[in-house]
Amino acid sequence: MSALKIAVAGASGRMGKMLVEAISNTDDIELAGALDVPGSPALGSDAAASLGKPSGILIESDFDKALATAEYLIDFTRPEGTLKHLAYCAEHGIKMIIGTTGFDDEGKAAIAAAAQKTAIVFAPNMSVGVNVTLKLLEMAAKSFAQGYDIEIIEAHHRHKVDAPSGTALKMGEVIADALGRDLNEVGVFSREGVTGERDPSSIGFATIRGGDIVGDHTVMFAGIGERVEITHKSSSRVTYAHGSLRAARFLKDKASGLFDMYDVLGLR
Repeated sequence: MSALKIAVAGASGRMGKMLVEAISNTDDIELAGALDVPGSPALGSDAAASLGKPSGILIESDFDKALATAEYLIDFTRPEGTLKHLAYCAEHGIKMIIGTTGFDDEGKAAIAAAAQKTAIVFAPNMSVGVNVTLKLLEMAAKSFAQGYDIEIIEAHHRHKVDAPSGTALKMGEVIADALGRDLNEVGVFSREGVTGERDPSSIGFATIRGGDIVGDHTVMFAGIGERVEITHKSSSRVTYAHGSLRAARFLKDKASGLFDMYDVLGLR
């Protein structure tokens, strides 16, 4: 069985390095390219240099060079960069695993359009544990539809640029869908001053940023006399890397289409 040829976007970043390491420790996948932004000090260096075992793959900013032999691109960068990569991959038939968060509706529409040309797994969180948690939240929300207030609390490292996190928003969407609500209408993202009594149909969000927190998410179903909390905590980005590789394997026999981690894990 031939190895899957995967390139990594943002190869010199924290998540990029984790992906390169995960690929280097996998028998059925090989690193086929490493991409970074023009001007990055890492350009021209070996993508696996930090691991002490060079891969022979240099970090490039030129798409043609970085993706020359790649069958897949894993992208955890930023929306503006991901959308540029997306256009190239759609044109050249390169499959994508997108873990980037913070897309607006136009960006999400571009991903859906590109999926008509190539196969894409797009998820706000690639962790297997997080996606199982989403399924649990769907089940819990249906049982707590009446008499329970729903609050979502998330915490991430000081460098994260979007808030709430894509994972927290996805949790809100899953819960709202299960309750037949529209998150755009019932989501409450800030509270200050005299806010009045809580709207029982609302879904609240609280955001914490600090230190090196990889990612903590808690959903609270608070009723009268009891409170149920469903929590997922990430201690390492390696969970996102392993989930991404699992997503790549899922796409092996897919020529086109837009999928998420529910599809990858069979949670539909």
